[in-house]
Amino acid sequence: MSQEKTNIQLTNWEIVSVNPADKVWDWKNLFCFWGNSVQSIIGFSLIASLYLVYDLNFLVVLTGSLIGSLFVYFFCNLIGKPSQRYGVPFSVILRTSLGIRGAKYAALLRGIVGIFMFGVQTFFISKSIGYLLRISFYSYDQSFLDKEIFLIFFLSMNIIDWIAFLIALIFQVFLFRKGHNFNRFFINFSALTVYLGLILFSIVVISEYSLSIKNFLSNLFVYENIFTKNSIVPIITIAGTIFAYFSILIVNFGDFSRYVKNEKELNLGNLTLLINLILFSFFSVLIVAGSDIILKNNFVDVERILTNPTDIIGKFNNTFLTIIVIFFILFASASTNLIANYIPSQNSLLNFSPKNLNVKSTSIIIAFVGLVIGATWTTFLSQIGILSIIDTIGSFFGPIFGIMIVDYYLIKKSKIQNKDLYSPLADGSYFYSNGWHIKGFYALFIGFIFSSCTIWNINLSFLQSYSWLIGASISSIIYYLLLTK
Repeated sequence: MSQEKTNIQLTNWEIVSVNPADKVWDWKNLFCFWGNSVQSIIGFSLIASLYLVYDLNFLVVLTGSLIGSLFVYFFCNLIGKPSQRYGVPFSVILRTSLGIRGAKYAALLRGIVGIFMFGVQTFFISKSIGYLLRISFYSYDQSFLDKEIFLIFFLSMNIIDWIAFLIALIFQVFLFRKGHNFNRFFINFSALTVYLGLILFSIVVISEYSLSIKNFLSNLFVYENIFTKNSIVPIITIAGTIFAYFSILIVNFGDFSRYVKNEKELNLGNLTLLINLILFSFFSVLIVAGSDIILKNNFVDVERILTNPTDIIGKFNNTFLTIIVIFFILFASASTNLIANYIPSQNSLLNFSPKNLNVKSTSIIIAFVGLVIGATWTTFLSQIGILSIIDTIGSFFGPIFGIMIVDYYLIKKSKIQNKDLYSPLADGSYFYSNGWHIKGFYALFIGFIFSSCTIWNINLSFLQSYSWLIGASISSIIYYLLLTK
């Protein structure tokens, strides 16, 4: 059997080394990448809540947020450099530490979480599309939505909900399967568009209520000494919360860094995470505070300060403004779905069966499973606590990261045999024990046990924000000891 024919079962054009001509990402593209990562409804609500809802000092929140993002920056540089250098995605780099067959199943864990969250995110994206459809029908005929057909529900969704869900699903898959060049364009366009919307909305708020905003911010930005014993725990907690928010992106960051021009652009681009976090924090606080002032000046009854964009816009009796904000939410949600869920799922599936799958077939799989998950989310999946199961699967990600980093930098001294990444022959560098690296999986499962305990042991639940770091630390230490003893 020839080497060329043997390699077919492990090779796919989508997961081989990137052509140097396709390494076009620079720091500006990574700025938009991190912009998309923070520009989500969850990110908006989280950041605004930290600054406005909890009784925390402004500098405490800012310091904790920056510390958490610095850890993300550091780890993404570590995991991103091998993929940038060799031009292959996370799932292929994983073959070096877990074996050419073992990596298929370990990387598939990331794909399972990605596909599940793609379906859930698509369901929530469809809600915004459903609002637009209802506004359109109501504008056309105010009695149109009273028709009997709209009172028929299947899986807690009526015909408008189903149309909106299918539009969201099909439109995303149609866009995302176009390839990495289009994905880069979409990421850039979405990030800049959302920032433009935030700037415009902030200008409107400041121009109308500048004095009230100034007084609000002056009360918020209290510059007190934060280096006290009472500030240590809040800073650590906030740092862990911010890190946990971004941690889903770290382990498979190589799926994106493989397209970056060089390490300098990679380091500089990842550093823009801090800039994005500061910018988005400023806009989210300003918009939430401004919206609260506007609503109170218009005598709208608001029991508490609103931090969710959909809740805020629901209080404004302005159809045009509602439509504009919904479009911005759609861009932000779709780009987040692309980065955090679709691309990791696609690459994990391609790595699982390189010979039989391609971009088209993987998109069909993601769409079908996403359809089932999104359609049953309200009536079934959200009721059975399945997110705990997904979090448990996610407990593998920190240990996988720890093993990959120790293996690449300490064991293999930053050197990979590119041809052996696709070789199923027994003399291949990454064949190990019939394609499985037993010591690697031993370290992986030990780290997973420690990481998942923060989810299932109620006495350790206060460490859940650090489960990723705990798992990564345990697995990296055990892996290093096993291979150097």
